[in-house]
Amino acid sequence: MLIFPQINPVAFSIGPLQVHWYGLMYLIGFASAWLLALWRAKHYRLAWTPEQIGDLIFFAALGVIIGGRLGYMVFYNTALFISKPWVVFKLWEGGMSFHGGLIGVIVALLFFARKIKKPFWEIGDFVAPLVPLGLAAGRIGNFINGELWGRATDVPWGMVFPAVDDQPRHPSQLYECGLEGIALFILVWWYAAKPRPNGCVSGVFLMGYATCRLIGELFREPDVQLGFLAFNWVTMGQLLSLPMLLAGFLLWWMKRHENLSRVN
Repeated sequence: MLIFPQINPVAFSIGPLQVHWYGLMYLIGFASAWLLALWRAKHYRLAWTPEQIGDLIFFAALGVIIGGRLGYMVFYNTALFISKPWVVFKLWEGGMSFHGGLIGVIVALLFFARKIKKPFWEIGDFVAPLVPLGLAAGRIGNFINGELWGRATDVPWGMVFPAVDDQPRHPSQLYECGLEGIALFILVWWYAAKPRPNGCVSGVFLMGYATCRLIGELFREPDVQLGFLAFNWVTMGQLLSLPMLLAGFLLWWMKRHENLSRVN
């Protein structure tokens, strides 16, 4: 049995300003996406300038932050959002949703595609391999904060989170870091290494993330304000991931089929 190390969520302070590890993880995520984008554009000789990549990361970051926060309030804290909608601006209190962030990024990329006059799916396929390492960093931030802990377990690596109770629990933040972060990065990066029809890489990312999230949620304690939604095991994260899995498969299948039809 392991004990949660009780890491100080504040990385450092500059006078009255406190810089939290969770915020640094977001910064690391955006920085890694920017560096990977520059590498991909140069290595694969893609038609992306450094200026376009910088603008792309800026638009995507806005989508992540705005969509992630709105998504959390709508999907996970609806009652509070309806009664006190201004709490959406209290970012320092925490609460972000990947699925909301995904919607925010899609909207941001639609505007960005019009701005630089590139096909949306070409941009989506360029962005998809850049995302998983940022997700890994975010899950490490969750672990440092001691939040989104797992369900009670008797496995040898079960971890006690003293702020919750004295039961050993799955360190589900680290599971999700490995699944949504490392494993998904390897899958999407490998798939995107060869030329694919526009939209196929995005489809693989959607399917891959949804699958990883569906698995990860089996070990994660559901949000206390929601609990299980059905059958004493279905969570909001799983419910939101199912249409994502279907959409990813349909996108991948249709784009691949369209390309085969043109070739034939």
